[in-house]
Amino acid sequence: MAGTTERNTTDESISLPRKSSWKYIGPGIVVAATGVGAGDLVATLIAGSNFGYTLLWAAVIGCVVKISLAEAAGRWHLSTGRTLFDGWASLGRWTTWFFVVYVVVWGFVYGAAAMSSSGLPLQALFPDVMGLKWWAMLTGVIGLVFVWFNKYDVFEKVMTVLVGVMFVVTVYLAIRVTPNLGDAFAGLLPVLPDEKDSILNTLGLIGGVGGTITLAAYGYWVNAKGWTNTGWMKVMRLDNRVAYLTTGIFVVAMLFVGAEMLHSADVAIASGDKGLIQLSDILEAEYGGATAKLFLVGFFATSFTSLIGVWHGVSLMFADFVERYRRDRAVGAEDTELSGEAVAAGKRERSVPFRAYLLWLTFPPMILLFQGQPFRLVIIYGVLGAAFMPFLALTLVWLLNSGRTPSQWRNGILSNAMLVVAGLLFLVLCIKQIADQPWAEFF
Repeated sequence: MAGTTERNTTDESISLPRKSSWKYIGPGIVVAATGVGAGDLVATLIAGSNFGYTLLWAAVIGCVVKISLAEAAGRWHLSTGRTLFDGWASLGRWTTWFFVVYVVVWGFVYGAAAMSSSGLPLQALFPDVMGLKWWAMLTGVIGLVFVWFNKYDVFEKVMTVLVGVMFVVTVYLAIRVTPNLGDAFAGLLPVLPDEKDSILNTLGLIGGVGGTITLAAYGYWVNAKGWTNTGWMKVMRLDNRVAYLTTGIFVVAMLFVGAEMLHSADVAIASGDKGLIQLSDILEAEYGGATAKLFLVGFFATSFTSLIGVWHGVSLMFADFVERYRRDRAVGAEDTELSGEAVAAGKRERSVPFRAYLLWLTFPPMILLFQGQPFRLVIIYGVLGAAFMPFLALTLVWLLNSGRTPSQWRNGILSNAMLVVAGLLFLVLCIKQIADQPWAEFF
């Protein structure tokens, strides 16, 4: 079986450049929907509540940083014909160990958080039907069944519909609160608030806008869409820009809401998903029950897209890891290799490892819904989560400046600068998060 890199360089008929066109976009919508979760909306609301429009520029920069990361992941997949995990594995065995520990621990804790976040708005909309834990488990099972029985094309269409709901709700709220456009434009100037730890708070907002491991999953969704060679490079780049333009609209809209409804009235909300329930109560008092219910529908769309996006995208990555592990152990096991075309045909979505990780995301985390999150596990989860983004940024710099990437698709000065800035940003945030963990209690 010919390698995918040889296929890209020898078969010109399938590498002819496609014109960048809006009709092709799709993976970008998926990564935007998955990356913007309830936590991002709360963080942006709190930034607006605490600082008004002052940090609007930081939210915008956050989107630009993520564009560079997702573009790099997509460029690796299209230019080499290899997956991102293949690239990581080529850097040494340490990357495999990091990924395995990360994806197992992260999936266990994240599964509970995602189900709880998706169940919370449903419980608020239908308080007399059942409790939060049961709503949470129901959303997890629905996500499992949906991803289990549908291939990428259906998954993308459903995500697009839910993004439409998110878009309508967030833009409606931003318009309803009547933003001060003069102050908003002033917020595009890079100014730091006059408060303690303002630099770290600003870096946290930049780093937290729209994406974690889902940025790494972007290349897998690009392949699942059927984009498997450099002929799709222009299309991928347009798609990626659309992704973070969409993300930018979401976070700017919520910052407007925080600045106008919370900052001007000096109202504080809790961090985490419960802050959005508080916002729902404030909206009901200010604009009536219909607006509050519309917001809860948007809250559910935001949380559930993150749930099914992770259920699909990270399961693809885990399946790729298992395939790589089997290839490394087998001698001459050429038939176990799945190329980009196989991914697009849905073979990886029907594989045992894909479905096994789906089950891991759904059922074991339900224990945490009833027992609470174990203290030590939460600390490990926080450390691994903080370490993943600098790992992603710096390994992409390594891969895309090496001979592993065809020379014409290696990083230029701008790409290197953006990825290095992203890596350093996330490294600072990683060190801060590790330092903030209560290690004395851990031991």
